[in-house]
Amino acid sequence: MDAKIAKCKTWVEVDGLTLKNNIKELSRILTPATQMMAVVKANAYGHGLTEVSKICVQSGVQWLGVDSIEEGIILRKEGIKSFILILGYTVLECLSEIFENDLDLVVYNKETVEELGRLSEICDKTANLHIKLETGTNRQGVGLENLLDFVNLIKKYPKLNIRGIYTHFANIEDTTNHSYAEEQLKKFKQAINFLEDLNIIIPLKHTACSAAAILFPDTHFNLARFGVSLYGFWPSRETIVSAQENGRDIKLKPCLCWKTRIAQIKALKSGTPVGYGLTEKILRDGKVAVLPVGYSDGLDRGLSSVGNVLVRGERCKILGRICMNMCVVDITHVTGAEVEDEVVLLGSQGREVITAEEVAGKLNTIHYEILSRINPMIPRFYSDI
Repeated sequence: MDAKIAKCKTWVEVDGLTLKNNIKELSRILTPATQMMAVVKANAYGHGLTEVSKICVQSGVQWLGVDSIEEGIILRKEGIKSFILILGYTVLECLSEIFENDLDLVVYNKETVEELGRLSEICDKTANLHIKLETGTNRQGVGLENLLDFVNLIKKYPKLNIRGIYTHFANIEDTTNHSYAEEQLKKFKQAINFLEDLNIIIPLKHTACSAAAILFPDTHFNLARFGVSLYGFWPSRETIVSAQENGRDIKLKPCLCWKTRIAQIKALKSGTPVGYGLTEKILRDGKVAVLPVGYSDGLDRGLSSVGNVLVRGERCKILGRICMNMCVVDITHVTGAEVEDEVVLLGSQGREVITAEEVAGKLNTIHYEILSRINPMIPRFYSDI
């Protein structure tokens, strides 16, 4: 065991070679004219912001997508010089740091543009902007009817450069009927044509998320954004079905394994209650293991009495309520379990595997949430990098 891992009670392991292979597999579906963006927001979907970003850059990824200016600054301080696009909202008070850290910014409201324009004149530096076009998701974005006015507002400021324009699909992952996405793409193309007829040429155009990039080459333009697929996960079952129907041969493999260890083993008599609220009793004489991981670490409380972990390659049921920093599992059927044995919360052990999709299904949510909610304070370890 790695000496650093030996000191951890809960940790995450990321297989760097698998991550690199996922990048290669996704790069294969892009033409040389299309750049790749690795979306590393939310602590790289739980995989670790800085190390994942470095692996992506080393693998030839040209762009990194983050949610916040804070994430962008962290990457700059780590010496990453690639293009970084802030996809989320930046409060007006922090906009000066865009110039200081050479970060691209998504824009869609006049207040942000006006403040950037004012700051650009003060610092005499250029800000590179990407206009978010609203085509049907109805979140952040500029409506088609307001696009020209918005472009003209940006052009009022000589130091504001429109580097990109993009949109995001609302329903490309959740269905095999892609008519809504096709309509969004049509609107995006109409907007581009409208601007180009006015001799307004924007260098970068991007619409493709993971599902769109895998399913529809005509969404690639010259930049494609890969999020969950980068980490080896399909966006949805529907995406897999659509890919199979369209002959898309994409091989993705999860690169994350989340582990803890046994803190205590104890024998309990049949009928003994376990945990807060006495919500569950052990059904036979047996053994339980106390694990030093709980909902503050990202092990959702909704898995109480229904979730599983792996101990010595065996599935073990979570008993009773998951606590803030610990939980209890039934190891009656596990031979030879000992204190400090490794326990897998997500990933494989022996012939068994617990997937993020399985956990999400038990919680009536999506695997994105399971991954991104793993506490960023938990140590991450990277192999084959």
